[in-house]
Amino acid sequence: MQMHSPRALLTVLITAAVATGGGLAVTPAEARGAVPAATIDVSTAAQLKSALTAAAPGDTIRLADGTYTGNFKATRAASSGSRITLTGSSRAVLTASGGYGLHLNGASYWTVSGLTVRGGQKGIMIDSARGVVVDGVTVHDLDMEGVHFRNSSTDGVIRNSRIHDTGNDGRGMGEGVYVGSANTLSDRSDNIQILGNTIGPDVGGENIDIKEGTTGARIVGNTFDGSGLTGANYDDSWVDVKGNNVLVENNTGRNTTNDGYQTHTQQAGWGCGTVFRDNRSTLTGASGSTRLAVNVTNNSSSCRTTVYSSNTVTGGRGLTNITVTP
Repeated sequence: MQMHSPRALLTVLITAAVATGGGLAVTPAEARGAVPAATIDVSTAAQLKSALTAAAPGDTIRLADGTYTGNFKATRAASSGSRITLTGSSRAVLTASGGYGLHLNGASYWTVSGLTVRGGQKGIMIDSARGVVVDGVTVHDLDMEGVHFRNSSTDGVIRNSRIHDTGNDGRGMGEGVYVGSANTLSDRSDNIQILGNTIGPDVGGENIDIKEGTTGARIVGNTFDGSGLTGANYDDSWVDVKGNNVLVENNTGRNTTNDGYQTHTQQAGWGCGTVFRDNRSTLTGASGSTRLAVNVTNNSSSCRTTVYSSNTVTGGRGLTNITVTP
C-alpha cells in the first residue's frame, strides 16, 4: 500500500473527487491550499533527498536512526512564522565522502536539530539563507570547516552543538564555525549567534572565525578546545574576530598554541567594536610569542575593542595588551 503525507493525500482525494464529479467536501481553506503541515518520516538517503526537495513551510522531516550516505541539499525557503524542520537523533548520521554533508542553499528559516553530519569536505554549509537555526547537532571528521554561514546568510543561529575533528586534510582550514568569506566585503553574513556549543578537540583551524564584512556576531556560552590548532594559516587562537560589533561573552577555553582570542583588521574599517566580557581562558602550555587571553592587534581611536575586567586568565603572559575596562 502506498503511503502519502497529509498534503499528498489531500491532493489525491481532491483529484479523485474532481474526476468522479463529487464525493468529497472541500472546505474553503483546503480549496485555497491551506493544508495541514506534514511530518515526513524518512529512513533512506533517497527518501531524504526527495523530502528535502518536496518539503513545504511548516513541514517536519523526521530521520530514523541510521546512516544516510551522500550529499544532501535543500533550496526551498520557508518563513519566520512557518519554518521547515529537519530533525533526528545523533544516531541519524549524514555521511559524505566529499563536498558538503548538508547544504542549505537559499533555504531560509530552516531548523536543523539533533542529527549528526560527518565526512566530506565541509559539514553544514548555509548559503544566502536567513534565519537558519542549527540546534543540538554533532559535526565531525571533515576535511575542512564544520559549520559555515556564507553568501550573506543573516540572522542565523548555531547552538547547543558539538563540533570536533575538522581540518583533516592538514591544510589548517578546518574552522569549527566560520562566518562570512575571506578577502571580500560583499559577504554580509550578519547577526549570527553562536551559543552554548562545545567546539574541539582536534579542530584544524580556529574554533570560530568571524570574517571581515560581517557585523553583529554573538559568541556566548561556548566551550573551546584548541588542541588541533596547526598554525598553517595563522590560526593560533580559539576565536579570531575580523568583523565588526562582535560580542564575545561567557566562554571557556583551554589548549591553545598562543592566544585565547584575537582581533584583526584585514580590510580598513573592519575588526572594530568587539566586546569581551566574562570569558575564562586557560593558556597553560601555550608557547607562542604573545600568550594573551585577548590579543588586540588593531586598537585605535577609530577602531575600538573593549576588554572588561570580568575576563579571567590562567597561565600565559596576561589578560590583554590594551587598557582593561572595569
